Amino acid sequence: MVRANATTLRGRTGVRIVVAGDKGTGKSSLITTAAYDIFPVNVAPVLPPTALPVDQYPDRVPVTIIDTTSRVEERYKVAEELKKAETVVLTYACDRPETLDSLSTYWLPHLRDLEVKVPVIVVGCKLDLRDDNHQVSLEQVMSPIMQQFREIETCIECSASKLIQVAEVFYYAQKAVLHPTAPLFDQESQTLKPRCVRALKRIFILCDHDRDGALSDDELNDFQVKCFNAPLQPSEIVGVKKVVQEKLSEGVNERGLTLTGFLFLHALFIEKGRLETTWTVLRKFGYSDDIKFAEELLPPLKCEPDQSVELTTEAIDFLKTIFDAFDGDRDGMLRPREIEELFSTAPESPWIGNPYEDAAERNAFGGLSLDAFLSEWALMTLLNPAFSVENLIYIGYPSDPSSAIRVTRKRRSDRKKQQSERNVFQCFVFGPRQTGKSSLLNSFIGRPYSEAYNPTDEDRYAVNVVEFSRENKKYLVLREIPEGGVKRLLANKESLASCDIAVFLHDRSDESSWKASSELLVEIAGHGENTGYEVPCLIVAAKDDLDSFTLAIQDSTRVSQDMGVEAPIPISVKLGDFNSLFRRIVTAAEHPHLSIPETEAGKTRKQYHRLINRSLMFVSVGAAVAVVGVAAFRVYAARKNASG
Repeated sequence: MVRANATTLRGRTGVRIVVAGDKGTGKSSLITTAAYDIFPVNVAPVLPPTALPVDQYPDRVPVTIIDTTSRVEERYKVAEELKKAETVVLTYACDRPETLDSLSTYWLPHLRDLEVKVPVIVVGCKLDLRDDNHQVSLEQVMSPIMQQFREIETCIECSASKLIQVAEVFYYAQKAVLHPTAPLFDQESQTLKPRCVRALKRIFILCDHDRDGALSDDELNDFQVKCFNAPLQPSEIVGVKKVVQEKLSEGVNERGLTLTGFLFLHALFIEKGRLETTWTVLRKFGYSDDIKFAEELLPPLKCEPDQSVELTTEAIDFLKTIFDAFDGDRDGMLRPREIEELFSTAPESPWIGNPYEDAAERNAFGGLSLDAFLSEWALMTLLNPAFSVENLIYIGYPSDPSSAIRVTRKRRSDRKKQQSERNVFQCFVFGPRQTGKSSLLNSFIGRPYSEAYNPTDEDRYAVNVVEFSRENKKYLVLREIPEGGVKRLLANKESLASCDIAVFLHDRSDESSWKASSELLVEIAGHGENTGYEVPCLIVAAKDDLDSFTLAIQDSTRVSQDMGVEAPIPISVKLGDFNSLFRRIVTAAEHPHLSIPETEAGKTRKQYHRLINRSLMFVSVGAAVAVVGVAAFRVYAARKNASG
């Protein structure tokens, strides 16, 4: 960790640097001198895009410098260039204090107005022309401005005519793009940012081969070779540990460099401007500029709309091991602090906020059982497979990432084969307002019944294990579709492709509730018939604890018979009487050919296709008879000619 070679920069094809500033501050002269290593006697008012030699800087990444006009009437052109910049060089003239003032009164606020969120390098040009009687330090001049404008990465003074620090200007500008400070370090608190700490912690754990909480001399050397392709000399290892121990006693112990010391070293490198060291380490372990895994390191996923993605047995076994490892008090639950520790090597905990935070069964302290823990992973893999795999890697999944997931068979194929092989089923829950959709989801994840009505405006998920036997467990995902969200859902032709089964709730004590629910059933069934994504359906008569509306019961029974689905299933969430609903949902999803409703339009369409097929069959048989007749005639004619 004492020397770094050139960083590997995935996908980086070049750096675009835009130079701006007041008129006469030396922009064009600075660019020309940097490109050709000679001060121009005459220079054009605005230069064309200028490329620096690829081998000019260690990273060997092409640099293109864009000059800008100083004409006030053409500032719209400057604005367009600034918006395309990857880093901005703002110039002022050392012999003209008013151009320095212009940075804080115009240029830096202007960048904010344009929402240009890139590193800024402030450059004082014409250093050789500064009045010797008014010498002030650059730090003294720039410190107040840098406090106000945190986007300033570096300040430097130069002289193009004397060839002083010209190359350094664009080295810092390129470095600000290739090795940015912002993702790694908080300038105000002077500490590593949380995501950087989490990534470095994961790297430390990966390099701590004997899992003793410290990097031994051999482990430090292996780390150095992996990241920088060069070993550390024994004296260098001693030097590294000495630097840490002098500043931070807990940074080194008898076993080697601790995590605290490892993090301290990186903070020290960054404070000293050696960001390329930390970036080299991060990129060597697969991190991109936002300190997340680079996309190309994740397995590619090809998935049809009516396919889903599930974790493999290998991934589930790994998660069970992880659960046991982080269940510190051995109570069979992961408490919130244990979950946070488990994900402390991921950029953030993935289950904060919707849809995961409220989706699984938690105890009074917010803890997750093993079933609930695996249920959260099943939901995450269903909704965002790449994100799930990414987090598996963050927490230490040791095998090839592609071995963690499998793509299921198409749902159309499941219907033809009359059997689903899925382990995770997604159930869309439909129904008008106040039928108990949210209460059903809450009860599924172990929450007590509440009389309070809290309308749901956005889709919500609940996931849990449905157990048929000790060996036969399935994960059921309930997705609540608010009544107002149905139109939005069906605007997408493939919206039902991801649905294994749909449930339609109605309040059996309310006639209008059944009417609205039955209309939803017809609408969803019709959409499935029209798009080819037919969905098995169940009708659920909720609030069985209330007095039933007789006509609604009779009509719902008739509709279920007419549409070819199971009779309405009565339940009472309030009484905890679910009539084996969740098992019946999974069973219907496992045999998707049995519960697909038919609308009148669908029946008519089928009858029409049967008639067409019969007609075609009649035509085909007639044509076949005609062909046989022609063949027989030809045989007869041939025999006749032969006998003649």
